[in-house]
Amino acid sequence: MPSATPPTSGPAVETAGLRKAYGTVTVLESLDLRVERGSVFALLGPNGAGKTTTVRILTTLTRPDAGHARVAGHDVVTRRSDVRRAISLTGQFAAVDDTQTGAENLRMAARLSGLSRRDADRRAAELLERFGLADAGRRRAGTYSGGMRRRLDLAAGLVRRVEVMFLDEPTTGLDPRSRQELWQVVRDLAADGTTVFLTTQYLEEADRLADRIAVMDSGRIVAEGTADALKSRVAGHRLDLVLADEHAYLRLAGRAVHHSPETLTLGVPTDGSAVHVRALLDELDPERRDITRFALHTATLDDVFLTLTARDGAEDPSRDPREPAHV
Repeated sequence: MPSATPPTSGPAVETAGLRKAYGTVTVLESLDLRVERGSVFALLGPNGAGKTTTVRILTTLTRPDAGHARVAGHDVVTRRSDVRRAISLTGQFAAVDDTQTGAENLRMAARLSGLSRRDADRRAAELLERFGLADAGRRRAGTYSGGMRRRLDLAAGLVRRVEVMFLDEPTTGLDPRSRQELWQVVRDLAADGTTVFLTTQYLEEADRLADRIAVMDSGRIVAEGTADALKSRVAGHRLDLVLADEHAYLRLAGRAVHHSPETLTLGVPTDGSAVHVRALLDELDPERRDITRFALHTATLDDVFLTLTARDGAEDPSRDPREPAHV
């Protein structure tokens, strides 16, 4: 069975000073990343932060304007073929042929990857079993649920043994049960030694899966570390305050990392100690008129994300208008 280029020493993914612009819009600005082998790495950021462009460069689909990037030990510009043999890329939407059965989809992918007919049959059977699709292997993929289609898509990306798997928002649109099933697949991949590079819009997903997380904004990495380390940057806990009226809400909004104008609720960082909570309440509401209720919560990645990123909901400039939105 053909395999990826033998692994080399060093990180699975490494970038230094990576830059990319589309016209006058700078998408990546001096991007530095390091992803250790056999780990799950999550890249978070608002729309337009540059996540998709980063993945496209690392998977050799887009050339950087400056800087360097290596994947599985190979330069993404000068050793593109070696990189492509060592990786797999799965986008937001399952790239399966609905008219073929699950087994036929996998056999086709295996044959296109250079496997003999016999090896393709064997590999397809292995992957159907591994991804919980053995009973559905003879059914047309068009009859599969969303979660089954995503698992089939991931299986197709693994017909060759790869060192690094890139998952670009892989659970978009899936129901909670299907997301849980896909999370287990990611854990199994990492346990087998595959490096998983994940972009996601679900912060809970990164929290549960990733060994390390990088938060990206405006083409730069603004924070990186474990989930717990990132949470500690917003004081580890959050004090949610329910305000008496809109005036009180607006007065204190600038101190908050969480905002809910519909319920007049603001979340402010705290270390969680009784001393600090009492001091905060006295500082924010010395007259004891503006705060009607409060609750203490452990800080989440949502708090980290909102604290460290300044933009929201803009159209993603990281995509060249000549290119499809997703790969």
